[in-house]
Amino acid sequence: MDLLTLSAVELRDRLRGGDLSSTELLDATLRRIDALNPTVHAIAAAGADAARAAAVESDRRLASGEPRALEGLVVTVKDTFDTVGLASTAGAAAFKDRIPDVDAVAVARLRNAGAVIVAKSNVPAFVSDFQSYNPVFGTTRNPWDLSRSPGGSSGGAAAAVATGMAAFELATDLGGSIRWPAHCCGIFGLKTTWNLVSTWGIVPPPPERRTARNVDLTVAGPLARSAADLDLVLAVLAGPRDPSVSTALAPPARDSAKGLRVALFADEAFAPVCADVADAVREAARLLADAGASLEQVRPPVSFEAAFEVFALLNHFVVAYGLPPKVRIRLQQGAATASSSDLSHPALQARGARMTPSLYQATTMRKQRIEAQWAKFFERYDVVLCPPAPVLAIPHDHAPNVHARTLDIDGASAPYLDLTKWSSLATGADLPAAVAPVTRSAAGLPVGVQIIARKGGDRTAVAVARMLEELGCRYVPPPILREIPEKAQA
Repeated sequence: MDLLTLSAVELRDRLRGGDLSSTELLDATLRRIDALNPTVHAIAAAGADAARAAAVESDRRLASGEPRALEGLVVTVKDTFDTVGLASTAGAAAFKDRIPDVDAVAVARLRNAGAVIVAKSNVPAFVSDFQSYNPVFGTTRNPWDLSRSPGGSSGGAAAAVATGMAAFELATDLGGSIRWPAHCCGIFGLKTTWNLVSTWGIVPPPPERRTARNVDLTVAGPLARSAADLDLVLAVLAGPRDPSVSTALAPPARDSAKGLRVALFADEAFAPVCADVADAVREAARLLADAGASLEQVRPPVSFEAAFEVFALLNHFVVAYGLPPKVRIRLQQGAATASSSDLSHPALQARGARMTPSLYQATTMRKQRIEAQWAKFFERYDVVLCPPAPVLAIPHDHAPNVHARTLDIDGASAPYLDLTKWSSLATGADLPAAVAPVTRSAAGLPVGVQIIARKGGDRTAVAVARMLEELGCRYVPPPILREIPEKAQA
């Protein structure tokens, strides 16, 4: 048994039961990082001394019977969050020496709950790609196949969780940045309802351009090795900018598959997916139906094209806002001539990067209408099962122009930014969405399912992930763990 691939809930129980100390867990985690990170490059910056001091304090609290919710769990934080004492670079060379004096709100919530933060996890430069590589910390590799990416922008986070370098991870999601890496690495992830978790203290936007209001579409949430872990961490993260104030979470719509109302949405001409992904979504639906859920194959009454356009405009606006001015101006080129009916990625990127007040107002009004359509839909269904992405983990592709990159969908070529289409459904309407691993492809790559619930129904999405886990859709340690030295086994 590998201690470091147990769920966070199991590790918490061992810590509270006295079978394990936080300092022992930290030592094992540091050995794992030393053994694997030179190959996987999941960790961007580590702080062993501060982590040890926190672990000693956790052990004191555990011994005195005063544990907090996450007491002693050794975790990593995506390198988009300001983290006191650790380089917080957002993958940008301009920030490589930046060490904040104040934690991001979500980071403060983890510390207040007793989590021991050992390191930051790698991201793409300026957190603006769907692979995780940058000039500061290099390229993160997928622990299931080193020739492939673990996804992005939370690729280092997903690789760290999958390999036991963290009990769980604090990550962010704007264009699928939690869901896509979870799918690529065979773990669980939760994109939370927008505004449920404070995103103050993250990039984007850059530190000098922050606002008190949560950035449009952007959320913080956990990556983990079990659905129960998502629930555990969500309860700590939920709340406003004041980290001492928590937000009550709505209970799940159902506690078991019996009576669960499931909508299956696996096919869409506007957003084709490979057979492995579609088959995994259908398999997840079948498992729930066999366990007593009512299942209906249905297309939600939302124009996919319109939902994607709204998402894309806001997404590109948020990303461009945080980029260096020269890069932002380059992206804006072509906006003046781009037709409002042009849904190509270059046109949407240019229009979003050059967002005007009138376009923002019009886009926001369209977004509100789409949200109302989803709310009506969820009067009839508890969750929608759909693809998290069109493909499995992709080979590394660092071509400078993302519009020149392509995806291989069962032999057909698709634009690289089609990676965002299925994630846009939840993001553009501020809905929660969990990803659970379902199976592995013939080539041995993980395949997941996206579970979308009504706004505020985060625990419903997590509950369905838990149901699937109980039906056999579980985290499996990646093959690279069989190759590490015995001293790094825990």
